[in-house]
Amino acid sequence: MSEPARDIAMNMDRFRAALLDTVGVGLAVVEPNEFRLLIHNAMFAEWFPGVDDGGARLLDILPDVDLPMAKARLGEQRSWKFEVEVKPKRRTIVLAVEVAPAEGAVAGELMVQCQNISKIRELEYMIESYSNMIERQNRDLRKEKERVEKLLLNIMPQQVYEEWKEFGVTTPHRYDAASVLMLDFVGFTEMSIRYEPTKLIAELNDIFTGFDRIVEQFGCERLKTIGDAYVAVAGVPEPNPDHARNIAQVALRFVRFLKRRNSTSEFEWRCRVGISSGPVIGSVVGVQKYVYDIFGPGMNLAARLEPLCQPMEILVSGDTHALIGNDFAFSNLGMHDIRGFGPKAVYRLEGDFGAANDAAFG
Repeated sequence: MSEPARDIAMNMDRFRAALLDTVGVGLAVVEPNEFRLLIHNAMFAEWFPGVDDGGARLLDILPDVDLPMAKARLGEQRSWKFEVEVKPKRRTIVLAVEVAPAEGAVAGELMVQCQNISKIRELEYMIESYSNMIERQNRDLRKEKERVEKLLLNIMPQQVYEEWKEFGVTTPHRYDAASVLMLDFVGFTEMSIRYEPTKLIAELNDIFTGFDRIVEQFGCERLKTIGDAYVAVAGVPEPNPDHARNIAQVALRFVRFLKRRNSTSEFEWRCRVGISSGPVIGSVVGVQKYVYDIFGPGMNLAARLEPLCQPMEILVSGDTHALIGNDFAFSNLGMHDIRGFGPKAVYRLEGDFGAANDAAFG
């Protein structure tokens, strides 16, 4: 080979060596039996200090390598890939290592390529952490949504809530066939002075919870509580031809529930109940605080009847009596001058003719 040709060959060798040392990938060639390093570039030496001491083997710098698996895959002329953590300069990095048969190998030499994937793993960790955070937030949002839905369903009927959720507003509705129950406790003001407040309110909460179960049992709606007052309605918002009968059954069971509770309690709960049937208008009122309420003669007359009651007495209007007079036992209390309505027939609800059916509800 001429002198110029030798210079060109030497320059090319230096160029190749310089090129290998500038790439950001660790490269090495190892013999196939003991995986002893033959050559490597600068990046490989940087990631694996000590490989230049001579006689280094791949297994010396990567002691956790699964040698049988490596030889099996390489014996099938397939590449062998794995990840490894190294700590060349006090900072742990993750390397993706691939060992594959070298192209043009004379004695089966193997090419080793190492790529720093620490940034990729950090990014994957960040993405996973972000995904977990979003998932937690979504769970919290679902829980909050369920809590809000449960709260709203406590202050408005299901049908009204569905309309509000769908459209953001609710349309006032007129219900011509509805019955309203208004209950209040006798002497509650004196009880609030005599008894410890926390205990008294716990008792009241238990009673209202029992009332709610009775109301639900007969297809009625608990409309609201105002202090010690309890308001229920039948025929709103779902039309019900038995609205008067159902609300009467509810009232009788309210009284029976309290009598049974008083027999084993230090408290003596005595209620007054007014019931009236007639047209009402139901709507959600308020902007910042939502309240579902009803308005109209049926509501107002029930509120007027309740104060006329004696303790543990149920008074119903003539309109209600006209609907269920043949289904229940009543006492005719004659005409009463009721504020805002004038003279009105008033009846006392004594019980249900279906005594056996009553006993089933105890």
